[in-house]
Amino acid sequence: MADDFILDTDDLIRRMEGAMANLRTEFASLRTGRASASMLEPVTVEAYGTQTPINQVGTVNVPEPRMVTVNVWDKGLVGKVEKAIRESGLGINPQLNGTIIMLPIPELNEERRRELGKVAGQYAEHARVSIRNIRRDGMDQIKKAKADGLSEDDQKFWENEVQELTDGYIKKIDAALETKQEEIMQV
Repeated sequence: MADDFILDTDDLIRRMEGAMANLRTEFASLRTGRASASMLEPVTVEAYGTQTPINQVGTVNVPEPRMVTVNVWDKGLVGKVEKAIRESGLGINPQLNGTIIMLPIPELNEERRRELGKVAGQYAEHARVSIRNIRRDGMDQIKKAKADGLSEDDQKFWENEVQELTDGYIKKIDAALETKQEEIMQV
């Protein structure tokens, strides 16, 4: 029975890719001094009785490198969108122009850059923990198969496969973190 054990590495890879995708999303929401539509992704607005992402109540554009605009479709939501952006912790002061909310992106000072670097490090650590949890799940499957009669050679083979996958994704996380921290510290 255990001789035909094959670990579902595709599932492990899919889950590790999910952790990487989540990390990329979190990194995209970090402000680096350049305007980006993705920086508003975590901001939600109380609209029509539910919390709604900003990109579902208006059009988000980046007309210049230091400006993001939100063209709110419903005039009744303009104040709520402005308030949500102001209270989001992004450090951006919205300016109203009819139904268009302009968000000038200020230069980051040295202290704020260091804080953002630490936040990026925390995001990367969460991703590493996710990868390690996926590794643990894979190792548990191998241990279970070992109890069902998997040979020791096969056990070592699959453990090495899982460890190589884990090491590869941890390196990807470290590289992404280094890139993001360089981007944040760029003046």
